[in-house]
Amino acid sequence: MNLLHTLLHAALHAGEETLRLLPFLYLTYLLMEWIEHRAGERTEALIRRAGRVGPLVGGLFGLLPQCGFSAAAAGLYAGRVIGFGTLAAAFLSTSDEMLPILLSGGLSVPAVLSLVGIKAAIAIAVGFALDFLLRRIHGDPIHAHEGVDELCREEGCDCHGKSPFLSALIHTAKVGLFVLIASFLLGLAVELIGEDRIGLFVRDLPVLGVLLSALVGVIPNCAASVILSKLYLAGAISLGALLSGLLIGAGTGWLVLFRTHKNLKKNLAILALFYLVSVGCGLIADAISLGALIGL
Repeated sequence: MNLLHTLLHAALHAGEETLRLLPFLYLTYLLMEWIEHRAGERTEALIRRAGRVGPLVGGLFGLLPQCGFSAAAAGLYAGRVIGFGTLAAAFLSTSDEMLPILLSGGLSVPAVLSLVGIKAAIAIAVGFALDFLLRRIHGDPIHAHEGVDELCREEGCDCHGKSPFLSALIHTAKVGLFVLIASFLLGLAVELIGEDRIGLFVRDLPVLGVLLSALVGVIPNCAASVILSKLYLAGAISLGALLSGLLIGAGTGWLVLFRTHKNLKKNLAILALFYLVSVGCGLIADAISLGALIGL
């Protein structure tokens, strides 16, 4: 009976998470279909120019407690509609369930908002820095129309000749099904292991706790931000450990990136880079006693 309850709970949670994600995925693929069918040189030039402030937009959208924006950024990055800096800003800024949990835990609103603002500022700064470096090395990396065509070929969707609305629906269904299955399996693993046991993995470990909290944050499920936020409220981890886990925690965005962006080595390199950035920021936060500075 307990196993059946666990299976049902994991299935319901995966279903809810996927349903919240579908509108973001559909609008993302609809935009990409429009680019494929309509975008000319002027439109692509406009996208390139707009991409210069992409990290700012990605970081600001990440302020909202919803991992749908990181998933949308992953899809747009796979289609080469946005640059790497915008992807980084969206992923690092995404907070998922952290904001409501910390606020409901009795922490002061200004202090929590300061933490969210610092997290977004880090994300935006990292995004701009990465874009600057990549432009110096490779030039302008965005070639939207070619990227969307390539994505369609990899998906084998045979989009040419179909309505953009239908093509976007096909892409959304394929990625949505993958996210549903992966979310169910991950949720089931968390249920079987137990949040408390995962919490013990990072509890009361000054420097190592920052490293391990970032590993927990990699879990592409909202359970990661829930666990880390609850541990911080219980005084079991430092603010730096919380920050490291929340920076890398992009929720289902990681699932969408690995599903739509077929270069596994590059995806792993992105994961490693974001992990190092997250850990570095967490260690700095503890070293300067960031919690005391912002009243947490």
